[in-house]
Amino acid sequence: MTGMLASVTNLAEARQVQEIGVDIIDLKNPAEGALGALAVAEVSRIVSRLGGDRPVSATVGDLPMEPSIVLPAVEAMAATGVDYVKIGFLPGGDWAGVIRSLQPLARRNVRLIAVMFGDESPDLHWLGELAAAGFAGAMLDTRDKKKGSLRQSCSNDFLRTFVSETHSHGLLCGLAGSLRATDIAPLLELKPDYLGFRGALCGGNRVDALDLDAVRAISNLVSGERGNASPRTAA
Repeated sequence: MTGMLASVTNLAEARQVQEIGVDIIDLKNPAEGALGALAVAEVSRIVSRLGGDRPVSATVGDLPMEPSIVLPAVEAMAATGVDYVKIGFLPGGDWAGVIRSLQPLARRNVRLIAVMFGDESPDLHWLGELAAAGFAGAMLDTRDKKKGSLRQSCSNDFLRTFVSETHSHGLLCGLAGSLRATDIAPLLELKPDYLGFRGALCGGNRVDALDLDAVRAISNLVSGERGNASPRTAA
């Protein structure tokens, strides 16, 4: 069933969402872009302090799709001990080369999550390439947060197809992108593995600090809709 991913910017926020009981703690720096990265040293510190109670993911930043740039960033982030490393697949560049360069890491059980951007009309044939390379999952997010939520950028048919195709290739599936409380029930009907949130946890402005009441409200909505079953996790 569908779990909740909460993006946080520091150790204090990570501990807050850990206590509330979100399913995965996602480390990022929203002030640096759609997938802005925290410093590797800070990610390592947060991971060591959380004690492995919850899966932790971290982004490597909004990087150009060049193997010589993406590969070392992923290697450095993986070395922090995070459970999942998220890589944004931005338009342009060498997607095939990036996937090939990351395949050895995936084969060594580094759990990689490819993040595509729904407002950039991604070609879903890449899902098969990601699966063949050993990626653990794929997420659909939005790059331009000013355009609104994922459901405003993508048709329901496209979202349904993304979830179906991702699962058909054996990948974990996540949906994110300025999601609001009103997006939860319609997206849960599509049965993704995770729904990801940041702005809705901060009163609408993703660069503000967490509003714990908002975190609890979103968590209750997700858990209330999904029942008591646990979300899938990668092997």
